[in-house]
Amino acid sequence: MPIWVAATLLAGLFQTWRTALQQRLRGQMSVNAAAVVRYLYGVPVGVLLVVLYLALMGGSLSAPSWTYLLYCVLGGLGQIIGTNLLIMSFAQRGFAVGTAYSKTEAVQAAFIALIFLGEGFTALAWAGIAVSVGGTLYLSLAGRVSSLRDMLAATAQPSAVYGLGAGFAFALCAIAIRAATQELDGPDATLRALETLVVINTLQTLMQGSWLLAREPASVPMLFRSWRSSAQVGALSACGSACWFTGFAYAPVALVRAVGQVEILFTLLFSRFFLKERMKRSDVIGALVVVAGVVLVLLGR
Repeated sequence: MPIWVAATLLAGLFQTWRTALQQRLRGQMSVNAAAVVRYLYGVPVGVLLVVLYLALMGGSLSAPSWTYLLYCVLGGLGQIIGTNLLIMSFAQRGFAVGTAYSKTEAVQAAFIALIFLGEGFTALAWAGIAVSVGGTLYLSLAGRVSSLRDMLAATAQPSAVYGLGAGFAFALCAIAIRAATQELDGPDATLRALETLVVINTLQTLMQGSWLLAREPASVPMLFRSWRSSAQVGALSACGSACWFTGFAYAPVALVRAVGQVEILFTLLFSRFFLKERMKRSDVIGALVVVAGVVLVLLGR
C-alpha cells in the first residue's frame, strides 16, 4: 500500500475520533475556544512526533524560507476560515447540507491544482473523484432531497453557500500545505510533513488564540481548566493532521482528499457499533458509492 493511502486512511480515522471527542467540549466552551484547543494542545504532540521520528529514522530538520512561512500562514488561515464557514452553515439549520457541500473540497482542489499547479489526472482518477464526492453528497442529503429540483433548491440555501465556501477554503489550505512541504529542501517527505505540522499549528495557535484573547477573554481560562479533555482532542487532531500532511507530501491534494472521503464510512461505523444506531438503506448505498469512487481514484493513480 502506498504511504499516502495508508496515511490518508489513518487521517480519516483520527479525524472522526477527534470530532466525536470534540463534541463534549461544545457544552463547556465557545466555538472559537474549542477550535484553539486543537492547535494549542496539538503543538506539543506535533513536537513529540518530530522527535520520535528523528530518533527512529534519523535525518535533520530543514531551514524554513520566507516563502515556506507564507505558505504555512495561508494553510493555517485557510483551515481556520474553512472551519468558521462550516460552523456558520450549521447556524443556518443546515447541518447536513453544509457538511455535504463542504465535501466538494476534493473537486474544487482538483480544479485549483490543475490551474495553478498544473497537476493533471487520468480520466479514471477524475471519475473516481466525482463518484466519491457524489457518494458523500448522497449520504448527507438522502431523505432530505427527493428530486433534482430539491437538490437545486438546497444549493441556494445559505448553508450550502457557506458549505461551498468552506470546501474552497479547505482546498486552498490543503494546496498551501502541499506547497509548503515541497518548499523545504529535506530529502524525507514524511519529516517535512511533520515539521510543517508543528509550524502551522503554532501559527494557528497564535492567530486564533490572539483573536480569542481580544474578543473572548473570559473563555481563555477554560482552555486550561479542561486540559484533560482538551489534551485528548489536541493529540488526535495532531495525529490526524500529521497523516493528512504526509498524504499531501506524497500525492496530489485532490487524490488525497478523494480517498479521504472514507472518513464518512468511519462515521457510519462509529454510529452503528458504538452508538448502536441502525444503518439505513441509503447509508449502505452511499457507503458503497464512496468506496467505488476511492477504488477508481486508486486505479487511476
